[in-house]
Amino acid sequence: MATELVSGNEACARGAIAAGCNFFGGYPISPSSEVAETLAKILPGHKGIFVQMEDEMASLGSVLGASLGGAKAMTATSGPGFTLMQEHLGYATLAEIPCVVVDVMRVGPSTGVPTAPSQGDVMQARWGSHGDREVAVLAPASVREIYDMTVNAFNIAERLRTPVVVMFDEVLAHMREGVELSAPSHDELWRRPRPLEDPGPSFRAYLPNEDGVAAMPNFGDGYHFHVTGLMHNEKGFPTTHPETIRGLMARLKRKMDPLPFWLPAEHYRLEDAELAVVAYGITSRVAREAVDRLRDRGVLAGLYRPRLLWPVGAADLADTLGRFQSVVVPEMNQGQWVEVVERYLPSAVRVVSRSKLGGEPMTTEEILEGCREFVKKGVRAL
Repeated sequence: MATELVSGNEACARGAIAAGCNFFGGYPISPSSEVAETLAKILPGHKGIFVQMEDEMASLGSVLGASLGGAKAMTATSGPGFTLMQEHLGYATLAEIPCVVVDVMRVGPSTGVPTAPSQGDVMQARWGSHGDREVAVLAPASVREIYDMTVNAFNIAERLRTPVVVMFDEVLAHMREGVELSAPSHDELWRRPRPLEDPGPSFRAYLPNEDGVAAMPNFGDGYHFHVTGLMHNEKGFPTTHPETIRGLMARLKRKMDPLPFWLPAEHYRLEDAELAVVAYGITSRVAREAVDRLRDRGVLAGLYRPRLLWPVGAADLADTLGRFQSVVVPEMNQGQWVEVVERYLPSAVRVVSRSKLGGEPMTTEEILEGCREFVKKGVRAL
């Protein structure tokens, strides 16, 4: 297979095609616009539909409608648009509508800097919609990984009947890398569970299987079922019954439990490490270089890179990092995922945030500076 020079946004679009995406509804916004541009060119050739909507709310609304009709559907946006999509994301979670949302992060809040990178949407992805809900958020760190994780996002969305967010920044979106983009086989692509029973008045659209996921008929298949953003029973009809609500919320949470096992964190040179760096996305690439430079100078450093930001792989994080005295967490925000690290580690572990704002990527030197105070005396100067 030939090596191609591909940007992150193009890799995302091509990953969607490889996953079987056949509907895109979106609204152009920097720095994600090339995802829509690429799909506008190639989606019709794959018997898919591309629709440019009037705004981001309508974009995700069209995606949810297409998904209910049986399509593998997605949209792409950036911070301001992602903000406008939060209500629909909450609706998709409760109504269990599979879809993929790509958020190419830029400097915020508000309009911010449309063409500068940031990692400022991490907390918004988890807590942006009201109410208790679980959300799947994937954080690729390379062009190839953007391609692969877009495929993974569709698989997760389909298998668990849930919205999935793929989140990366402007630098990853526009950088070009030499990659071989091999298409997954048919067996590697998951589809939403389909009902086995015939249509009839006794059909329950939200009757879960042993994994907590309900079979999903398409609109037009002949099944009579109700879709609502209200709390509902197994037939989809609104309910205020406390036990029914508690059961529904527990099931929606439980069905997400396998995700940390499907997308485990990367452990880089952690086996004998005495100092850990935790980083994700574009920052993890710089952190890896910092770890190598620390090693060259006699410092036993390692990198913990979450590929899944939400739900948190809490057991692995605690087991892996709980033995360290010091953990450094560099981020291109004011410290959003560092709070997660602090939550799951013993109080004896000193967790230090190294944040950077201003629309510039973190540098190796800045991460080294954050590690400097933990380096033992006698080690060659950093």
